[in-house]
Amino acid sequence: MQFIRTTFLIFLLTLSNLAFSASKAEIDAEIDEALEFLYKESPAAKTLAAKSKGILVFPTIVKAGWILGGSYGEGALLTNGKKVQYYNNISGSLGFQFGIEKRSEIIMFLEQSALEDFKKNNGWDGGADGSVAIASFGAGMDVTAENIKDPIISFIFSPKGLMVNASLEGTKISKIDQPK
Repeated sequence: MQFIRTTFLIFLLTLSNLAFSASKAEIDAEIDEALEFLYKESPAAKTLAAKSKGILVFPTIVKAGWILGGSYGEGALLTNGKKVQYYNNISGSLGFQFGIEKRSEIIMFLEQSALEDFKKNNGWDGGADGSVAIASFGAGMDVTAENIKDPIISFIFSPKGLMVNASLEGTKISKIDQPK
């Protein structure tokens, strides 16, 4: 068991060091690109963004695994179109999985109370905090601004790579110092 933990920690540190190389300017540019792509693919997402109290954007999350897995990405919380705080998104998983993928995730806070809870709690652990709706779009489906009733909605898109995954996973979103 100690060997598995040590291997997993080395794996996560290696993965996170790859992601740490992005500068503030690079992260900011990737955030703008991710939002532009989302709005182009889903006009309803642009409508929801205009109504949202805050938008948490992780333009690049890299996930890799071979039985043990992990993912890491950095992004920022935007309120009124301005980046107000940077965050990381890190997860670990155990189970049948192998491969590597890269994706983007955008979380919109549609109610002020949901945004305040997120900020007050210094991020999230696992999915235990709040109700988050996952938006489906592409493949002939589109989320509409009228059918969203949840206080938080998450858009996950642009998967690149191949990841076979049937595992248990936990995610932690935490504040980080502003990148250089």
